[in-house]
Amino acid sequence: MSHSIGDIAAAIGAEAVGNTALQVDGAAEPAEARSTDIAIAITAGFLASLDQGNARAALVPAGTDWQGLGLEAAIIAPRGRLAMSGLTRLLDPGPDLPDTCHDTAVIEAGALISDTVGVGAFSYIGAGARIGPGTRIGHHVSVAAGVEIGADCHIHDGVRIGRGCRIGAGSVLHPNVVIGADGFSFVTEAPARVEAARDALGQLDLPDEAPEQDWRKIHSLGGVEIGADVEIGAGSTIDAGTIRATRIGQGTKIDNLVQVGHNVIVGRNCLLCAQSGVAGSARIGDRTVLGGKAGVADNVTIGADVVLGGGSVALSNVPAGRIMLGYPAMRIESHIESYRALRRLPRILDRLRNEQKPVPKRAESD
Repeated sequence: MSHSIGDIAAAIGAEAVGNTALQVDGAAEPAEARSTDIAIAITAGFLASLDQGNARAALVPAGTDWQGLGLEAAIIAPRGRLAMSGLTRLLDPGPDLPDTCHDTAVIEAGALISDTVGVGAFSYIGAGARIGPGTRIGHHVSVAAGVEIGADCHIHDGVRIGRGCRIGAGSVLHPNVVIGADGFSFVTEAPARVEAARDALGQLDLPDEAPEQDWRKIHSLGGVEIGADVEIGAGSTIDAGTIRATRIGQGTKIDNLVQVGHNVIVGRNCLLCAQSGVAGSARIGDRTVLGGKAGVADNVTIGADVVLGGGSVALSNVPAGRIMLGYPAMRIESHIESYRALRRLPRILDRLRNEQKPVPKRAESD
């Protein structure tokens, strides 16, 4: 489907200039753009490559001399990535998910499913599950008995939703997400070596060998509660709570390959980037961002509006509003100063070695 430049600008709340009737049917980076694409040229680097492609129209920053760049039309985007959000939403054909129930789908007696729900091939819906109108479920999905899924959700292929889980309206679960698997929670009859080490914080002289003990599972009874408009990336997992539910707040977005442990509470509108991990019983405040490969230790509380940079690990509580980096995570200004000092260290050691004066040996007494 094609759209005019004027219609696109109106849809995303931006300004169109030039030949606003010009039609486009796709978006591309400038160097690869066809004549029917709108080029995404929201940075200086992309603007410089416009002449390598065939775009007649582009999304450009405010103040751009779009006519000097040989364009016939442009959409002015003071905040480029925000404009991209609206543009990509307009051009996206939507997920390739079924809108009817496939003949091979198994829907157990007692499941309450709206007539507008689609269920893909070889998917399973357990007894007593409730699925709201407009929700679309892909192929090879399993939904346990009693699960509740709100309206207009997209549950992609291979997703597994365990018992005791609730998913809010408008949420998206990408392929192979697992919601509600058992939490990783085990205990020994007598205190284990890891417990003693943690309690002592290195001040206890532990024996080299510990007595043989088996690990006894603490079963997960609490399920998972996911708010509305939550998106969870491919291969991510959210473990069931032990007694109460693990909770993910409304509007939170979770990237691919993220692990959220049992009993965790994640607030509203958070971002958890790829390969980040949140250990059991941690609490994450509203609007907090965990960078890629960031980690949060168990039972730690992270305040609202915190940014935990990529690869950082929070081993203790973090007050609201902090920007943290490093392992263990510290305030960004402290981390940068420590890193600068570390880089200076070889030069300092060289200087010390060069300034050392040899100490003459004491003559041996007769």
